[in-house]
Amino acid sequence: MTTLSPENSLSARQSASFILVKRKPPIDKTEWDSFFDENGHLAKSRDFICVNILERGLHPFVRTEAWKFLTGYFSWQSSQDERLTVDSMRRKNYKALCQMYEKIQPLLENLHRDFTETRNNIEYQQGFHEMMMLFQLMVEHDHETFWLFQFFLQKTEHSCVINIGVAKNLNMLSTLITFLDPVFAEHLKGKGAGAVQSLFPWFCFCFQRAFKSFDDVWRLWEVLLTGKPCRNFQVLVAYSMLQMVREQVLQESMGGDDILLACNNLIDLDADELISAACMVYAELIQKDVPQTLKDFFL
Repeated sequence: MTTLSPENSLSARQSASFILVKRKPPIDKTEWDSFFDENGHLAKSRDFICVNILERGLHPFVRTEAWKFLTGYFSWQSSQDERLTVDSMRRKNYKALCQMYEKIQPLLENLHRDFTETRNNIEYQQGFHEMMMLFQLMVEHDHETFWLFQFFLQKTEHSCVINIGVAKNLNMLSTLITFLDPVFAEHLKGKGAGAVQSLFPWFCFCFQRAFKSFDDVWRLWEVLLTGKPCRNFQVLVAYSMLQMVREQVLQESMGGDDILLACNNLIDLDADELISAACMVYAELIQKDVPQTLKDFFL
């Protein structure tokens, strides 16, 4: 068992502190523009901007541009001219990929009988089409949608991909419950057997069905992209959501199906409140002797 460093403890307290006061207005266009000098280079540090996004969020008029930095579409060190060049390059690369696919698709269909089924499995993984819609609503061009979605998956460590991140998230969620809430964990191991593993849609859809508006979904997703207050913040979000039904589950001695129903009824949530709750979980976590598995996952 190891404790986290004092530096990380301070960072966690700072990240969680915004829940104690009224949240400042989100970063608007005027403030966002003030982060850059006359050549378009950042005049503020990346860390400063990411902490402000965690604590305050982004105004809708800023979100499209800011997400290009958060995902890695643009480098934080780039100038305005360099970003114009990068955008042109990404447009050309996307067009080239589309043209290449159009050429090889007939060949693949002839050589591999299961190609169509495999292709459909890739394009229609649970949650992907709904996630893609939110990216299409955010940006204007197809090449922007393609690259932003790809970089989003990379930045969030493919946490919503079924055979990569989802299983890992569920396993770490179980580990976190066992560490922070052994009473609840014991109940889940008994009457709630399988309940946590059944929550895979939370991660497949990146929680988008739990919120009352698209703005709330984007608000959470941009926090995940900042990497603040820690890596794999989505698991702390899921833990916080489970805590919302904890008392009901224990008082009514709910079994697996009833627990799942209670979790599915968690809708119309407020993103700021959920982010605040998850930050408090992190603040609690770093005060304890943390198992190495959790330390490796969140730091």
